[in-house]
Amino acid sequence: MKKQARFILAGAGLIAVFASAFVSAENVKIAFIDPLSGPFAPVGQNLLRSFQMTAEVANKDKWTPGHTFEVVGFDNKASPQESLTVLKSAIDQGFRYIVQGNGSGAAGALIDAINKHNERNPGKEIIFLNYAAVDPDLTNSKCSYWHFRTDANSDMKMEAMTSYLAKDPKVKKVYIIGQNYAHGQQVTRAAKEYLKRRRPDIEIVGDDLHPIGSVKDFSPYVAKINASGADTVITGNWGSDLALLIKAARESDLKAKFYTYYAYTTGVPTSMGASGVDHVKYVGTWNVNNEGLQGKELVTAFKKKYNDDYYAVTVYTALQLLSSGIKQANSTDPVKVAPAMEGQRFKTLNGEVEMRKADHQMQQPMYVATWVKVNGKDVKFDQENTGYGWKTEQRIEPYVAAQPTTCNMKRPS
Repeated sequence: MKKQARFILAGAGLIAVFASAFVSAENVKIAFIDPLSGPFAPVGQNLLRSFQMTAEVANKDKWTPGHTFEVVGFDNKASPQESLTVLKSAIDQGFRYIVQGNGSGAAGALIDAINKHNERNPGKEIIFLNYAAVDPDLTNSKCSYWHFRTDANSDMKMEAMTSYLAKDPKVKKVYIIGQNYAHGQQVTRAAKEYLKRRRPDIEIVGDDLHPIGSVKDFSPYVAKINASGADTVITGNWGSDLALLIKAARESDLKAKFYTYYAYTTGVPTSMGASGVDHVKYVGTWNVNNEGLQGKELVTAFKKKYNDDYYAVTVYTALQLLSSGIKQANSTDPVKVAPAMEGQRFKTLNGEVEMRKADHQMQQPMYVATWVKVNGKDVKFDQENTGYGWKTEQRIEPYVAAQPTTCNMKRPS
């Protein structure tokens, strides 16, 4: 009778364990809020697919045992106001996590709205994972406990860019061009400030800010660049604005070299083609043609499934960060996950990274790469089936680009 009782109790214990695991298992729904229509739709669609494929990898490899991720797209039309509308829709549908990146104006609006929502709705808090909106203010004067940025901000990228550019004695005259909103304005400021510090001999021969997403013909801007005698162009443009700028430069046979943030993003490689070889560079958080080809399986699978390029390591890092927070918190509740994500250190596709607790700004290595012909050696992956890809010029360690923060974070009581 005693043995039978022990057997029954043991069985009941196992059932309780399995029942508990079953109850706690959750499908973590993530709202992707970015442009899925309009001029920036190709970039948004690529990144939505990137999140969805990364979620598939995370689910298959059990990054968060017992839980799965699901990423659902919401079209904000690249508008801050529309971002607030779709945020409300996502909240009404029960989403507790959002990701966004294409547009610092939209990111700023989302941060403000999420701060207010979380303060007014205890028990229904939301976490914002920012994978690409790089205005430095978002982790400085506008920093939020509920906002985590996995991309490097534009000042960090400019620090990396100018540390590399300053070593080239051929750079004498620089022209700066960008989109007229928070990100473009910050790139302009940082370029002038950091070049003066690193290479005071360099002359800034032009500085243009243009409307975002509405210029169809950049030839007048390229004519100004040509007339200025610039040997180098610095731009933070992305999406169609960068693709059209590069296209106009190609058609005008502009000889200046381009230092960019986003020349690897959808549409730009096709616009460059052979004309961009050795003339276009980017500074970013990853290069698929990295040492050891970290991430090659994911890149290959993405190409096979979508005939498109997986290029944003910050997407991968965002889901790694969330997974680590969920595991450490042993919960999917944002109130418990947020503090668990602070200070997280882990290895991702671009090396060792840290989510800095003071401002929720990811500290990570960066790359400078040049557009060249695929050679099967240090450039194995092309982009957009062009036969051209990115050659790593330098891997820059996190401490080089690290920036101080003025964040005075308000934490929940």
